[in-house]
Amino acid sequence: MATTTIEKQSRFQTFWNGKTFVRLRRNPRFIWGTIVLGIIILSAVFAPQLSPYDPVRQNLVERLQGPSAEHLLGTDQFGRDLLSRILYGGRVSLQVGFLSVALALASGGLLGLLAGYFGGWLDSVIMAVSDVLLALPAFLLALAIVAALGPGITNVMIAVGISNVPIFARIVRSAVMSVREMDFVSAAMAAGSRHGRVMFRHIIPNSIGPIIVQVTLSLAGAILSAAGLSFLGMGAQPPTPEWGAMLNSAQQFYRVSHWVVTWPGIAIVVTVLALNLLGDGLRDAFDPRSD
Repeated sequence: MATTTIEKQSRFQTFWNGKTFVRLRRNPRFIWGTIVLGIIILSAVFAPQLSPYDPVRQNLVERLQGPSAEHLLGTDQFGRDLLSRILYGGRVSLQVGFLSVALALASGGLLGLLAGYFGGWLDSVIMAVSDVLLALPAFLLALAIVAALGPGITNVMIAVGISNVPIFARIVRSAVMSVREMDFVSAAMAAGSRHGRVMFRHIIPNSIGPIIVQVTLSLAGAILSAAGLSFLGMGAQPPTPEWGAMLNSAQQFYRVSHWVVTWPGIAIVVTVLALNLLGDGLRDAFDPRSD
């Protein structure tokens, strides 16, 4: 029992004192990005407890009221509390970001892994398809997919995920190719390990650094793309609270009641900024040249 505890403590101390983690602890961008993103995630998770009002309840008597003690961020054109809608909107935006990036990582990561590990004609075909997709702006590709599938938050997640597949395919392929030629991989293959074991037991764990960085940066882009699609009316449909959809429905009132667009816009900017700071910090930490 004592030996197990010592081993666990030793592993934790090794992780805590490792070069990468030490660089993260000393990186102000990573720290601030983590703090701000953590606050946003907690606000979204506990939105039912933090929201003072029902986010979809209308009260036309209180429409377009400015920030006050009763409504801290004011109300929209239907008298709905903006603070409540922004808190619940964070749930939708983060859900779209995480699920779309998970889809892109699973699909693009698998394609990149196969291309980088086996090479040959399979690599040529996968990279040719990726080049075609990368030739199109990601947002326009997502817009075309949503136009084909129809508006809706689920279709936005699919569209944003597909538009990010070639990015992950290239990142994972590059990381796999750099690890594939290392001695421990050659030793595993010489020992008779199967391809699946070599890929998922030896190559992927040692390629995780750039993949984590890309996931973080892609989250920011996914949230921004989803908000843009909702702003164009292709994403979340009324009365669902979503930051981009809130901007779309309130754009005609910004001259007389600027807060209806100011607060959703700030929510998008702060979230994307936090993710970019987090991604920059991770990139610096995983970069061996930063030693």
